[in-house]
Amino acid sequence: MPFLYTIFSKVHSDRNVYPSAGVLFVHVLEREYFKGEFPPYPKPGEISNDPITFNTNLMGYPDRPGWLRYIQRTPYSDGVLYGSPTAENVGKPTVIEITAYNRRTFETARHNLIINIMSAEDFPLPYQAEFFIKNMNVEEMLASEVLGDFLGAVKNVWQPERLNAINITSALDRGGRVPLPINDMKEGVYVMVGADVPFSSCLREVENPQNQLRCSQEMEPVITCDKKFRTQFYIDWCKISLVDRTKQVSTYQEVIRGEGILPDGGEYKPPSDSLKSRDYYTDFLVTLAVPSAVALVLFLILAYIMCCRREGVEKRNMQTPDIQLVHHSAIQKSTKELRDMSKNREIAWPLSTLPVFHPVTGEIIPPLHTDNYESTNMPLMQTQQNLPHQTQIPQQQTTGKWYS
Repeated sequence: MPFLYTIFSKVHSDRNVYPSAGVLFVHVLEREYFKGEFPPYPKPGEISNDPITFNTNLMGYPDRPGWLRYIQRTPYSDGVLYGSPTAENVGKPTVIEITAYNRRTFETARHNLIINIMSAEDFPLPYQAEFFIKNMNVEEMLASEVLGDFLGAVKNVWQPERLNAINITSALDRGGRVPLPINDMKEGVYVMVGADVPFSSCLREVENPQNQLRCSQEMEPVITCDKKFRTQFYIDWCKISLVDRTKQVSTYQEVIRGEGILPDGGEYKPPSDSLKSRDYYTDFLVTLAVPSAVALVLFLILAYIMCCRREGVEKRNMQTPDIQLVHHSAIQKSTKELRDMSKNREIAWPLSTLPVFHPVTGEIIPPLHTDNYESTNMPLMQTQQNLPHQTQIPQQQTTGKWYS
């Protein structure tokens, strides 16, 4: 089997699967299986098609293992668990909790998937090639028939004795951008396969200088075996990755010690669990006692200066000359009189508002305003037409006659 593909059975129990390390593992969560967990509530004659979503996590943890991914596009499509198990988890059962949510009735159902990772005979395969397929999404590529067709095309151009699908990764997980929703564009998917024979000449054509130049100019390289994929898969040959594990050498370089490089201190040894408890009472007293003592001394000095060193008013007057005290007392007395006068508003009228004499008889004319009239609004001098008993001055007529 090039990859392990499992589907939930109709039996309502925990499911055990046995994937191999280094081989692609695909597990489909069928909505039809979980529909039996939720009572149907549609109207008579209607078919129940409730939206169902899934939540998957490692038992006792909030997320899945690092090698396991999950995808479900819409609540009306099946969910898929996929990934490539690692050799570190061989022999350790991995329990995945699967919780199904009915988005119409808000009911839940939970099942466990027990993954028993087995060791592969020839893991890892020495020759690995990663293809980037532009016209596929990850859930489309995970379908058993589509993945089988792709492996058949790879086997046709590679001619290996053993070929396995190692891993599948969405282009979005590699930093790709979400495609525009036009022309049914796809996000793209990376598919890694491994074989036990060296790469074919067709796969190595991408390493030619001419094809490398075309890739640097963002042009499509010329690959002779591309037509065997083009009928169903559009491969970006500039992004193909060929890894030969038989030729990989260690890249470790000995560190030459010099300036700026500390000597090797060995492995870190954490403290033992049997540490003695430390008494922080003395540290607590020192931390509080020293600042408190300093603050107390400063307070006493300030209190002595403010209270015990005051001279008082009498001592100040005794040291002040008499002429200065008299001058100060006079200023205070004058200030007090001015304040008292400002409080008394009943003062005499100004001379400008006193009664005036009649210009002819000399009779005193009383003022026109009353006592409660504001003096600020009174004119400085009374006009003659406002004076009573005023003698009229003869006026000259146009005819030259005088009238009294």
